[in-house]
Amino acid sequence: MTETSSMTQALDIQVDAVLFDMDGTLVDSMVIVEQMWSSFAEEQRIDPGEVIAYAHGVPSRDTLRRFLPDSADVEPWFARVSRWEQEHFDEVTQVPGAGALLDALPADAWAVVTSALRGPALARLGAVGFPSPRVLVGADDVGKGKPDPEGYLAAAHALGVRPSRCVVFEDTVPGILAARAAGAVPVVMGGVQHEAMDGIVRLSDWRSVRVEQGTQARLRLVSD
Repeated sequence: MTETSSMTQALDIQVDAVLFDMDGTLVDSMVIVEQMWSSFAEEQRIDPGEVIAYAHGVPSRDTLRRFLPDSADVEPWFARVSRWEQEHFDEVTQVPGAGALLDALPADAWAVVTSALRGPALARLGAVGFPSPRVLVGADDVGKGKPDPEGYLAAAHALGVRPSRCVVFEDTVPGILAARAAGAVPVVMGGVQHEAMDGIVRLSDWRSVRVEQGTQARLRLVSD
C-alpha cells in the first residue's frame, strides 16, 4: 500500500443514502492519529510506521491486539487511547468542502461509520463544526470492525435503506473492503493506492462534489 498525490475523478452516482467514514474522509485528523500511535510504538519499541500503516481504518482494540504481546492486557492501553481520542482536537480540521456537502444532504440520508469510539467520534465531529449525525456507528457499536461490513450494514438499516442503494466514502483499504462486503458502492477519498481500490472512483476532497435531486434514486452526487 502506498500514498500518492490525489486526483479527483468524475463522480456521477444516484443513491438513497450516503455513508461516510470519518477520519481522513470528513475529518483530517492525520497528525493526531500519527502522534498517538507513534507514542504507543515507541513505548513498545516497535516501528511507528508499521503501527500507523496498520491502524488507519482499524478499531483501536484490533491495533493493540496486533502489536501488544499475547500476554499483555489490552484494556489499560485501550483506556489511554480512548482518553487521547477524547482530549486532542487542536490539529483536527474539516476535509475541504465536507461541511458544504453535509449541509446539502438531507439529515436522514447520511450516516457516519467510524473505527473510532462513539463518544470521541461525536466530539471530534463537533469540534470542527459538523452537525451531529442522526446515525453514527462507532467501534463500540459493533462486534466486528472494518473490514467486516457490520458497521455499514447497521448504518443502512438505521437509515431504512438497502446497502446496495448506498454510496460509501472511505480512505482506507479496510474501509473499502467493508463497503464492498456490505454490497454498497465504494468511492475512495485521498491518495492511498492498493489493489482493493483498483477501478473505483477517487476524490481528493469534497470541493467539486454537489448534490442534486436524483431521477432513479433519492440523491444524485456529481463532481465536476
